[in-house]
Amino acid sequence: MIKKLLLRLSVTCIALCAVIDSNAQNINWAKDGNSYYQIASGEIISVTLPKSDRKTIISRSLLTPAGKSDAIAVRSFQLSDDGTKALIYTNSKKVWRYDTRGDYWLADLTSNKIVQIGKDRPASSLMFAKLSPDGSKVAYVSQHNLYVENIDGTGAKALTTDGTDRMINGTFDWVYEEEFDCRDGFRWSPDGKSIAYWQLDATKIKNFLMINNTDSIYPYTIPVEYPKVGENPSSCKVGVVDINTAKTNWLNVPGDNVQHYIPRMQWVPNSNNIILQQLNREQNESIVFICDAASGAAKAVYTEKAKAWIDAQDEWKWLNDNKEFTIVSDKDGWNHLYRISVDGKKETLVTKGNYDVIDVKLIDIKNNMVYFLASPTNATQKYLFKTKLDGKGKLEQVTPSVLPGTHNYDISPNAAFARHSYNSSIVRPITEWMNFTTGNPFTMDGSITNQLSKQEAPKNKVEFFKVTTEDGVEMDGWMKKPDNFNPSKKYPVVFYVYGEPASATALDTYGAGRNFLYAGDMAKDGYIYISMDNRGAPVPKGSAWHKGIYKNIGVINIRDQAMAAKKLLATNAFMDKDRVAVWGWSGGGSSTLNLMFQYPEIYKTGIAIAAVGNQLTYDNVYQERYMGTPFPSKEAYVKGSPVTHAKNLKGNLLYIHGTGDDNVHYQNAEMLINELIKNRKVFQLMSYPNRTHSISEGDGTSEHLSLTYTKFLKENCPPGGK
Repeated sequence: MIKKLLLRLSVTCIALCAVIDSNAQNINWAKDGNSYYQIASGEIISVTLPKSDRKTIISRSLLTPAGKSDAIAVRSFQLSDDGTKALIYTNSKKVWRYDTRGDYWLADLTSNKIVQIGKDRPASSLMFAKLSPDGSKVAYVSQHNLYVENIDGTGAKALTTDGTDRMINGTFDWVYEEEFDCRDGFRWSPDGKSIAYWQLDATKIKNFLMINNTDSIYPYTIPVEYPKVGENPSSCKVGVVDINTAKTNWLNVPGDNVQHYIPRMQWVPNSNNIILQQLNREQNESIVFICDAASGAAKAVYTEKAKAWIDAQDEWKWLNDNKEFTIVSDKDGWNHLYRISVDGKKETLVTKGNYDVIDVKLIDIKNNMVYFLASPTNATQKYLFKTKLDGKGKLEQVTPSVLPGTHNYDISPNAAFARHSYNSSIVRPITEWMNFTTGNPFTMDGSITNQLSKQEAPKNKVEFFKVTTEDGVEMDGWMKKPDNFNPSKKYPVVFYVYGEPASATALDTYGAGRNFLYAGDMAKDGYIYISMDNRGAPVPKGSAWHKGIYKNIGVINIRDQAMAAKKLLATNAFMDKDRVAVWGWSGGGSSTLNLMFQYPEIYKTGIAIAAVGNQLTYDNVYQERYMGTPFPSKEAYVKGSPVTHAKNLKGNLLYIHGTGDDNVHYQNAEMLINELIKNRKVFQLMSYPNRTHSISEGDGTSEHLSLTYTKFLKENCPPGGK
């Protein structure tokens, strides 16, 4: 799930998203839902709605430790349930993709004092510190062990002692973080007497060695624990540790700990039970277990099997006095919300119809309502809908239909207020605060309607279109034509692709039609810029569309893109068939290579960045999810890999990769280079020493990448109408 601006980042899996996703709002709501907290001018304040009255909760003076002259720089914070204590996160450092380790301080608003938590641990080594339910203790992970101590910084106790660099307690290994979005690996029990936590045994995971040739005279290797396709994942289990005795009781979840994943786990509210999701290695069977924390006994209460893959669940929500929980499943062909009884005997479909639930935004138990994002009629857009939580209601659109595009809502827990965000291909991102009950903004000055009136409409708009291929596949796409477009001329066409299940590109969001790598203005220079979403793209078109790519990455998605391009070129006389280029990053780089190699008669120029050249080199969780395990045959992997088809290159290819890419390893570049050399295919290569998957580190890197990209494109696919 990674989420996303026009950034050159790997957010989840091998996705590079070139769209704005306004899901990343994360308002820190107060429990009553009538106010929220934020960091402002180095202090923590509360903002009470609807008047937006501001009050300092934690001042800079309180955030200044004794003997220090400067206040702590607050990265994030959490308040105790009674609001009298705050846990402050600061001095953060990156672990793989995210800044998840750092230092923690406990601010006591009653005594007006602040103390450091885990002060005897190494600097910036604490992870995911959390207050106990009664606010008397803090638990945290440090160097793969779990600790607990009093809120005054005394009485520190190790709850696990077997943690090493590869025996991981309370957090996760590389692949769980990258592919299951797992980072925080422990949960306080509702009574505060124990903690449930994941333990991953990565001791048998092989190291992938990256080499650093530039930071010293003698090079050195950088080991990354990385389970590639066909390799066993880490052994995974869940334990419950007693705070007083530090004794762990392991849950007896059926199934081999290595050949199954546990991507989700949480406590059942007000109980001594734990709910967790187990996926088999193939990720096409999901079992939800309710486990007794004391005995470790596990009971399967919900099982789902699929021909393709099943995703990790969102956080379960609890209904009917904790007698029911929610799941999201596409088992009826569409992604829908269900209610499941704890005993597994009753199942209720909440959302009904031929549409996908994109994201559940709020479950309003009091008013028997669920709010969620969906787009039943236009897969490029996103709107808020609601229906009855008991499954007996009709689908109602909440977002005004007069605002076409992409919407998101952060709704207060009591459903009284919301921050509404809106953008589209022609609307820069704007937000409004609204009374969610009435649907009205707090002030007309701050309303989306008022802000829209002040935005200038773009002179050259992006055009959205649908194209049906000769295979009968209808695809959505956008097109940005050159400025001063003359239909009697022929213009070069540049396709931007991703093409895999981790990301969509042809969305009605601000940024559509803009190439963030191009040094200049493509429309002004005279390029037609196009992007389309093939089968397999995560757009709300139902599971048949989304999962139709199963075991066919590198085949179905590539044919869809090529046949759509072929149709566009045949039906638009203003497109120059001799000047057709394609580019993409990560999974899009893989698609670019496959398009250049498999359909050289269409694509004359390609720029592939950080591509998976050989699917057998990528991590097991991602690749096996979408391609099936390589047992007993690797045929699908070979068939869909660019290295298999490199011998067919005819056009102009620029390949770009960072040698320090821990996600898509540089070995992909070298395997591809070998195939191209063997087949005497001339191409251009740009390696970026020690740069990661984002190729963003180091002075001048981003500018150099942009200039390299643009120079190659202009030389091999010249701009301008003819």
